[in-house]
Amino acid sequence: MNTILEKEPVKRAEKSIKEFDQNLEVICLEKTARTAEDAATALGCNVGAIVKSLLFSTGKSFILCLVSGDKRCSLNKLKKILDEKNVSMAKPDDVKKITGYTIGGVSPVGHLNKVKIYIDTNLERFKTVFAAAGHPNCVFKIEFNQLTKLTSGKIKEITE
Repeated sequence: MNTILEKEPVKRAEKSIKEFDQNLEVICLEKTARTAEDAATALGCNVGAIVKSLLFSTGKSFILCLVSGDKRCSLNKLKKILDEKNVSMAKPDDVKKITGYTIGGVSPVGHLNKVKIYIDTNLERFKTVFAAAGHPNCVFKIEFNQLTKLTSGKIKEITE
């Protein structure tokens, strides 16, 4: 299982996390955390405390939305915030190209390309949240206020 920690995407996520705070640790799970439900089960926490990292495309740019595991991102709210008519989920190839991560392991940090980040207001319900760390079996635990600083994300109401 520790060979997962040696994978480049996990090391890239961990480097960003450690540069921010040496005390933050990548947690390698025995079971997959590919979905918010899987992660919550593996960690024994509320599914809402799982951060879903969802990449959206406007056709001109990409936006990473950090959403509570028990919520759905609202395309209509995103369109209004961005003042864009065409907003859709990014294609898996674009997710890999922009973030450097595959779907299921997209970390909020350590991206290959700079991307604007929005953090859903619903995550504020939790003092501590868990986010992916570059692989479907890897997560890191972070306080909500630290996550906003780490990602330089803007807090917005982006869920239904």
